[in-house]
Amino acid sequence: MKHGKKYTDSLKAYDRSNLFEAAEALETAVKTAKAKFDETVEVHIRLGVDSRHADQQVRGAVVLPNGTGKTVRVLVICKGNNVEAAQAAGADYVGEEYVQKIQSEGWMDFDVVIATPDMMGVVGRLGKILGPRGLMPSPKAGTVTPDVAKAVTEAKAGKIEYRLDKTNIIHCPIGKASFGAEKLLENFDALMSAIVKAKPATSKGQYVKSCVVATTMGPGVRINPTRYGA
Repeated sequence: MKHGKKYTDSLKAYDRSNLFEAAEALETAVKTAKAKFDETVEVHIRLGVDSRHADQQVRGAVVLPNGTGKTVRVLVICKGNNVEAAQAAGADYVGEEYVQKIQSEGWMDFDVVIATPDMMGVVGRLGKILGPRGLMPSPKAGTVTPDVAKAVTEAKAGKIEYRLDKTNIIHCPIGKASFGAEKLLENFDALMSAIVKAKPATSKGQYVKSCVVATTMGPGVRINPTRYGA
């Protein structure tokens, strides 16, 4: 794959074979953000578990201290008094009618879906649509809850979901390059703490196999995983 001059120049700025401490890695990554837009900073963490086994799934959610830098559009599927509560908390779309809108029109103008437990029988119909996009509400992620106001507030504040993919890697945004290394480090530490706490009891040996941070258009910078329970 051929890369542009900015990418190539960024590669020359550091030794790609090095394992950096998180703070230095994030400083390096921020310096590689040379695009004309505010690049997203993402972390890719390979874990020593097997996602094929149900008891080795790693999934959860965490509120990043400094948010994600992204405006999050929240859909809440609920009814009754919860409608007013969700609206007051700042939800963008509220109501049970949106289930039909998604089914019949393919409407997807949202980033997070929250549902009350009593609506999951209806929301379950959307599994084939929302599931592959990682948008299906779940109790583990805190998006199936009777407290919709709290869930909306957390989503707007920068709550992200982390989830192991089929290759045993977690991919997560931790902010924008404009945040600077210090704020990104706070977000990174919050994410890693959550992932380490979510270590399955059946996981043996090295848990955090590798960790790489990169901006949208920049090269990956490897982080030393040993302090995170590797």
